Amino acid sequence: MSLEPFGARLRRAMDERGPLCVGIDPHASLLGDWGLNDDIAGLERFSRTVVEALAERVAVLKPQSAFFERFGSRGIAVLEKSVEEARAAGALVVMDAKRGDIGSTMAAYAETFLRKDAPLFSDALTVSPYLGYGSLKPAVDLARESGAGLFVLALTSNPEGGEVQHAVRGDGRDVGATMLAHLAVENAGETPLGSFGAVVGATLGDLSSYDLDINGPLLAPGIGAQGATAADLAGVFGAAVRNVVPNVSRGVLRHGPDAVALRASAERFAEEIRAAVGAA
Repeated sequence: MSLEPFGARLRRAMDERGPLCVGIDPHASLLGDWGLNDDIAGLERFSRTVVEALAERVAVLKPQSAFFERFGSRGIAVLEKSVEEARAAGALVVMDAKRGDIGSTMAAYAETFLRKDAPLFSDALTVSPYLGYGSLKPAVDLARESGAGLFVLALTSNPEGGEVQHAVRGDGRDVGATMLAHLAVENAGETPLGSFGAVVGATLGDLSSYDLDINGPLLAPGIGAQGATAADLAGVFGAAVRNVVPNVSRGVLRHGPDAVALRASAERFAEEIRAAVGAA
């Protein structure tokens, strides 16, 4: 049986736990800051600590696959366990893998992360549409079948993204806007929230020229270490702010390895975001 659609589960989790996504980003410098070695034991300790501290409290955890993949098969095993334990504790897991390819290769990526019985099955997956939005069809189809979701790169916060995302098509609409329009079609008629979201940076300033009302979630990196604050969200996202899933990674993770401090930081961010969204 498929799960209840991701969008419905995400809306409930954000309403109950607060609209916050915390990244699990075990890069070498952060392991060092925690007093851990940059090895499989450090990776395992880091990931277990974050999951145990936060998975029962935050709406979403977002492991960055690359930081696990760099350790080979043993790192993937840690990632599998982290995903399993986070989901068992009630957090939704968004796998940040940014996969994007064509045909059978895209289908294989989808099977890896979106098939219900896959070891790395996640509630949602980040994907790159820059081989054409239609190339994502295998992931879209399997996500629907499994009750999972996607977050499609649309307006990212990295400066280099503009050369692709702001490129203007023949119809006068830029590529980022085109991705948002595709997602609005995917989510049409879904309640209380569609399952196909966009990645839109919280550091981008006024986005009123874009139609962010896609009836789906907007995963928003940039809060905390990248400089954006909860108070900025309404100005960036306007009327779509209630559907924003702000992502904080270093802003929370820098408080580890103390589990109490990790929880306190996540709770502060969640409350600040809830207050900002409620006031918008």
